[in-house]
Amino acid sequence: MAPSSSLSPPRVPMELHVKNRDKLLKSLRQHLSESSRPLHGFVLLQGGEEQTRHDTDHIELFRQESYFAYVFGVKEPGFYGAIDISTGESILFAPRLPAEYAVWLGEIKPQTYFKENYMVSTVCFTDEIARVLQDHYQGSGRPLLFLLHGLNTDSDKFSKPAEFEGMDKFDTDLETLHPILTECRVIKSELEIALIQYTNDISSEAHVEVMRNTKVGMKEYQLESLFLHHTYMYGGCRHCSYTCICATGDNSAVLHYGHAAAPNDRTLEDGDMALFDMGAEYHFYGSDITCSFPVNGKFTSDQSLIYRAVLDAHNAVISAMKPGVSWVDMHKLAEKVILESLKKGHVVLGNVDDMMAERLGAVFMPHGLGHFLGIDTHDPGGYLKDLQRRKEPGLKSLRTVRELQEGMVITVEPGCYFIDALLLPAMNNLETSKFFNQEVIERFKGFGGVRIESDVLVTAVGCNNMTKCPREIWEIEAVMSGAPWPLKNTSTNIGNGLESKSDSERP
Repeated sequence: MAPSSSLSPPRVPMELHVKNRDKLLKSLRQHLSESSRPLHGFVLLQGGEEQTRHDTDHIELFRQESYFAYVFGVKEPGFYGAIDISTGESILFAPRLPAEYAVWLGEIKPQTYFKENYMVSTVCFTDEIARVLQDHYQGSGRPLLFLLHGLNTDSDKFSKPAEFEGMDKFDTDLETLHPILTECRVIKSELEIALIQYTNDISSEAHVEVMRNTKVGMKEYQLESLFLHHTYMYGGCRHCSYTCICATGDNSAVLHYGHAAAPNDRTLEDGDMALFDMGAEYHFYGSDITCSFPVNGKFTSDQSLIYRAVLDAHNAVISAMKPGVSWVDMHKLAEKVILESLKKGHVVLGNVDDMMAERLGAVFMPHGLGHFLGIDTHDPGGYLKDLQRRKEPGLKSLRTVRELQEGMVITVEPGCYFIDALLLPAMNNLETSKFFNQEVIERFKGFGGVRIESDVLVTAVGCNNMTKCPREIWEIEAVMSGAPWPLKNTSTNIGNGLESKSDSERP
């Protein structure tokens, strides 16, 4: 039977971006008032430009710069956008296209099209920026431009301030805008949440299609292509949130597998675990989902041990999440649950609290528990308000140390991996070697790893898991043997927001 979907690509209301602009304007005005600064000037953002591949004329598929996408929702390249702080008027500046554009690339749309489509006050051309802003300015002296310049703590790269002809006629502020606009992106509106839920729904469907079509002897890239096909064919998702990680066997211990030097090209072997980390994007907003399962559809006892350790950590964190909870504490909770499970399975020995003190959890889970999600896979804002990154193993990889707030969307992605580059030094270290059952560890050599990742919305009283994939071992085995999803007359695990069935209730 050919795969299908009950979903259809939604119409995206441009009110989403109108509300984003209003939110930014309110926050910026409040900051200026508290600082006793005049409420005039302009926010000015520059959108992305199309890029060619190296020295060729091949144009890469364009995707809008994220801050510009958040504020204006414009999908085309070459635009600028401004907001008049005193009046709230929004101005789009479109590139003035040559006549031959219509021959090769289609209709040259009039300014009225962009004004109506993107719900802005005014549309002008990019070669008119200096004149238009000076004409709109209602303050005294030189007009002030608030430009975007600040560090992305996930990439360690700085955002690019807008540049245009005639900029020397303006004063500029490079300090104020970035933290305010970034904080606006941290808390999601209802319209943003609806888009993230849609990308979760279509991506969850695609993960299930991959799961039920996985067979020994296939190539990893065949399963990547199935995911991409499903989200595009049935979900209208032309873009992926990030490069797909389609790892099997020992590749599943490579945290960012799938890059050009490791291009999802291994042949699946009987007995492998698969770790598939893939998420679709729709109208800039993305998803980030990881499923782990045996490629032959049946868990071995060792696979069950590691998978259950990670699933228990995943569920424990989601059960504990609510406003005011420290994300550092959630990471430590995940580590502790995994270590307790490994101790029960005789993989590690000794007192779990002593292991935690020695940061042993970072040997098995070196990455952070999760990250903000929205227009970027790693949405910014993790270290605003002078928050400092922790220095301990594992904790130093956290993409935020903030307390949770209602409206945040954050991934919960605990993992347990057997990485020689971490295990061997730890097993030879005088302080940590005592914790390892070396005979059992040897059994897991080449095992790879397990990660379970869901996208979670923080609510007023707790949280809501937006991801809808099979999580329990019995669910995965049922789906891989041909059962429909969701399973009929059953409840899914707490990772999907419901109670799990006991062993005695399983089919």
